[in-house]
Amino acid sequence: MGENVEDYKLIFEKEGVYLHTNAKRSVQETSIPGFIRIVERAGQPALEWSPLEDEGRSAPAVLYSKKDGEGGEEDTNFDPGYEPDWAVISTVKKDREHAPIKDSGQWAFSLPLSELYSLRRARFSLGRNFMVLTSRGGHPLPPLHFHRGGTRELLRALHRYIVLDQSPVDGRLFLVYPRDSSSADFGPSFDKLHIPDDGSDIVTRFIHDPYATTFGGFSKVTNFFRAALRPPEAAVMRGAQDPGLPSQPDDEPGFELITCGVELGPRPNVTRGQALVQWEEFLDSEGRVKDPEKVKDLVFRGGVTPNLRKEVWKFLLGFYPWKSTSKEREEILRFKTDEYFRMKVQWKSVSEEQEMRNSLLRGYRSLIERDVNRTDRNNTFFSGNDNPGLTLLHDVLMTYCMYNFDLGYVQGMSDLLSPILFVTQNEVESFWCLTGFMDLVHQNFEESQEAMKQQLLQLSILLKALDPELCDFLDSQDSGSLCFCFRWLLIWFKREFSFEDILTLWEVLWTRLPCDNFHLLIACSILESQRGELIGSDHDFNTILKHINELTMKLDLQSVLLEAEVIYRQLVGCKDLPRQVKQVLGLCGPPSPAEESPDSQSSETERLLGQAEGGAASSHVPSCP
Repeated sequence: MGENVEDYKLIFEKEGVYLHTNAKRSVQETSIPGFIRIVERAGQPALEWSPLEDEGRSAPAVLYSKKDGEGGEEDTNFDPGYEPDWAVISTVKKDREHAPIKDSGQWAFSLPLSELYSLRRARFSLGRNFMVLTSRGGHPLPPLHFHRGGTRELLRALHRYIVLDQSPVDGRLFLVYPRDSSSADFGPSFDKLHIPDDGSDIVTRFIHDPYATTFGGFSKVTNFFRAALRPPEAAVMRGAQDPGLPSQPDDEPGFELITCGVELGPRPNVTRGQALVQWEEFLDSEGRVKDPEKVKDLVFRGGVTPNLRKEVWKFLLGFYPWKSTSKEREEILRFKTDEYFRMKVQWKSVSEEQEMRNSLLRGYRSLIERDVNRTDRNNTFFSGNDNPGLTLLHDVLMTYCMYNFDLGYVQGMSDLLSPILFVTQNEVESFWCLTGFMDLVHQNFEESQEAMKQQLLQLSILLKALDPELCDFLDSQDSGSLCFCFRWLLIWFKREFSFEDILTLWEVLWTRLPCDNFHLLIACSILESQRGELIGSDHDFNTILKHINELTMKLDLQSVLLEAEVIYRQLVGCKDLPRQVKQVLGLCGPPSPAEESPDSQSSETERLLGQAEGGAASSHVPSCP
């Protein structure tokens, strides 16, 4: 295709921009690398994308719509692969004449900027940051992902031709207006739009791998992180939007907004107790623990004295049943030892040649070796080179991969094992204690991140009920997502307290008293302790994040535990506590299927399952009123 060079001018070019042909079905390999360009053809600016393999050819027009000589028809078979919720705003006049969109057999496109209606940062449920472009005819272009960054540079270059105006309905949507003499002063300046670069910054790293990014330190986070994680403005402005528009799907099912105007009442007086210092007195003649609940209560109130931890932890973490006799525990230890070494042999016997053909095992080993070399190296048990403690740490984690190959190894698991190994100083016992710990927190490490997301939502629910003023302040600074608590919840405050304090904190949490989510109340306690520093200050998102991050090793554990229990008792004592708060505290079960869908007609199987679940729930917690 010959083109007069005088009619063509390249304004902007960026390599490494991937077009995703089906973003919703991301399990398929549907990414096409290419170039994004702004060009002028005969003085008319256009935005073009072309794949690397098509370099040297002019970009055709959008391929997935058809126009015939009479005005054409749209190809309705094209599936963009993502939910076009932005399309509700892409309304145009029916009598408007649009530039023709030619058919092509390739994914490349060329869109005149006069036909660009909007651009949108896609939601994170797609797994990455995407930019979605919409034409004035309502035609969606496939999502683009800037793997090497460059979105801000692109938009800055576009700003010489168009004006971007943030939608009042959806903060991720930017409407496009032509820039001419009559609109030179229309709309905000580019710098005021706060559009993040979707490249290899900390936002993208957090979305792809929140674990590694979290451990890397949130103190480095900039405004990009705030812009990416702030709650969508659509949820805030729901009451002001056009009633003809459908509701935004960003709301989390099962969680309603809590505007807790309930009077919680005064906070009760609570005292901590002494550490558990006697063990034999709790055992009967055959070695059974006579009163497990009494032991748990003592541990919750004061922890365990160091010389008893090795024994008590094995009960708290399920290695030994509370009602087992001394003889039964000897048998359990023999059986568990054999089982452990059978699993250890599995990975130890894999040859280098075999491992070269097992990328998953090879990947686990690489991650473990990297993390072991930087886990608690200041502790004498793990310090120095060729330390046998490091070898044990490595071998236990590798064996856990054999025990739970679906989960394998995720960064942060070495942090959970090191205190256990330090206390037991036994390979087999530390492994089975780790499996007991992972039974409590394994969902934190699952790839879907749903458990972490739910815990942050539950923490928000508690904080809204406890301290609406603090929540309002955090929301006003785009910190309402509580993303800075991610590391706290992921590894149960392992990086926030000293090693010795963590031993006490974890044994308290392992009692599961006074509720399973006591770790969320500890987070509330820490945030409450900082409200005076935060509210009324000049803090913004960045300085809030920095302040919270700098609390590491500065918190007093006993004060935090005391205040967390005070908060629990204050909430439990409230007669009009919202149901969502009760559910988080374990005071009642989740809503029954009948409550969630009263008009639904369940099948017999669903009815029986609902009865079984209801029976199980009623045996543990009461139903909510």
